[in-house]
Amino acid sequence: MTTLEFYNQNAESFFKDTIQVDMCELYRPFIQRLKPKGRILDAGCGSGRDAKAFLEMGFQVDAMDASVEMVKLASEYTGLPVKLQMFESINEVEAYDGIWTCASLLHLPEAELPNVFTQLTNSLKPGGFWYMSFKYGNGQREKDGRVFTDMDEQKMQALLKGCPKLKLFQQWVTEDIRPLRSERWLNVIAHKCAS
Repeated sequence: MTTLEFYNQNAESFFKDTIQVDMCELYRPFIQRLKPKGRILDAGCGSGRDAKAFLEMGFQVDAMDASVEMVKLASEYTGLPVKLQMFESINEVEAYDGIWTCASLLHLPEAELPNVFTQLTNSLKPGGFWYMSFKYGNGQREKDGRVFTDMDEQKMQALLKGCPKLKLFQQWVTEDIRPLRSERWLNVIAHKCAS
């Protein structure tokens, strides 16, 4: 089973498990940096939970996911035309005030991250902010057919070095807030230089 097959086969249960998770503490440091009514890309939107929250806060939101079944559920939940799209095919240039990649980039093989970082950086407006989260650790692993690339502070710094326009703005570790989970997460906000 591949990562995509996992989400296509388990879309309903994943939706139910994640839709009610309270993300306010993670939204706050991201949205307070964005201009009101700014444009956000929720890349790898899963259930659409975060895209809907940003819409309700008055932002313009584009959402995409690589799983056909997640796109159907997220479109229905948010009312947005969620795009069926892979990270590698994001090609907008300086289109977004903010990019939100919550627990989504972690499914890319480590070798693909530098190119995707460059593409997403290109999609961010100068002065824009980008939130991302990875399970805390170092290395690549597989679980239930899904690829996970774990990230710690050192690996993140190395990745950001490959994107000279992108600077680390804030980085912190949190505990998983879902019931019966004991994982830790690396949360990162990066800033695209204005010049």
